[in-house]
Amino acid sequence: MLHRPIDLTINTDLARGVLTRFIRSEIGRAGFSRAVIGLSGGIDSALSCFLTAEALGPENVLAVRMPYRTSSPDSLEHAQQVIEKTGVQSVTIPITEMVEPLFARFPEMSATRCGNVMARARMIVLYDQSEAFGGLVVGTGNKTEILLGYSTLYGDSACALNPIGDLYKTQVRQLAAAVGVPQEIIAKPPSADLWVGQTDEGELGFTYAEVDQLLYLLVDERFSLHDCVLAGFQAEFVQAVWERVRRNQFKRMLPPIAKLSNRTVGYDFLYLRDWGT
Repeated sequence: MLHRPIDLTINTDLARGVLTRFIRSEIGRAGFSRAVIGLSGGIDSALSCFLTAEALGPENVLAVRMPYRTSSPDSLEHAQQVIEKTGVQSVTIPITEMVEPLFARFPEMSATRCGNVMARARMIVLYDQSEAFGGLVVGTGNKTEILLGYSTLYGDSACALNPIGDLYKTQVRQLAAAVGVPQEIIAKPPSADLWVGQTDEGELGFTYAEVDQLLYLLVDERFSLHDCVLAGFQAEFVQAVWERVRRNQFKRMLPPIAKLSNRTVGYDFLYLRDWGT
């Protein structure tokens, strides 16, 4: 046990204001006024939807439900609750017919491979709807997931902007309660709903409450692994989490470009200047 529990409490009023302004500013900066969100029925996408509806107006937000044939009926119902509470526009596009031909081609597919295919199929749908609706895709990944690499590259991690990516899961729950996400959604076990009985914490092997405390020390406070053990964490847990953070660094970066010229994109050429400056 930790010698002293870490307080991850946030000022929800301040966070709400900062994040809604961020959404409005970033979407406007790109020349858009609308947004598209994949709504799973979970807390993260619900929070992103509430914030985006507040920032842009519900008429400018399209929530997309993308169930697979084994998806939990509760997920669809919880997503519907968010749609009704926020007043956003919505559409339901099942992905079953998209993914099952590939599953049939590779019957030996593991659950992880199937989950990745479904996550990427959903992103195909979202970016198609982005073009059709004329809105940018808003992300739904939290800081805990991003650090742990608990996402599918070019799947659920893909987005044009992410308002909740600097909130640990513990803090997502706080802000979700403050903005009015239904308690039923906040309280249920987190799940990507990729297969029957799947839960985030079951796959990870630890709870978000545990890992958020450790990640805060490692990332925000820059504790060494040894310092984290002295703070009360088991050495095996510290090592396993840090290895996961290190191993998934590639998911948090744009693909590196080999440098050949004096003005390599992403290194030397980062933005366009205005005329005459």
